[in-house]
Amino acid sequence: MTILDKEITIDELKSIAEVGFGEMVKAVVDVDLGIVAIDAELHSDLEAYCIERESKLKNLWGINYYPEMEGEDFIEYDSMINIRPTQGNNSRAVEDESIRKKIIDITNKWIKR
Repeated sequence: MTILDKEITIDELKSIAEVGFGEMVKAVVDVDLGIVAIDAELHSDLEAYCIERESKLKNLWGINYYPEMEGEDFIEYDSMINIRPTQGNNSRAVEDESIRKKIIDITNKWIKR
């Protein structure tokens, strides 16, 4: 489990996937701080890891990276931690398009494809 502090390549992400779930890497993105935590068995572990540092729960969103995929298929916006009725998000998906855009921008900052 780590919070990215330098850019990683898609090949590095593929290596992380191979050691973990095979084709996928779980990640949590803090859309306020612009950080990405990766490489844990559960999104909730990454969420707790970020909160232990300086993240606030309302800014954390769970996603999955599929390093072998391209375009929109690279990021899957699906996690139990995303269910937040108080923020208007009633499903596992990230329903707000503006938040998905922030996640894409932050991902592009940290993962070189």
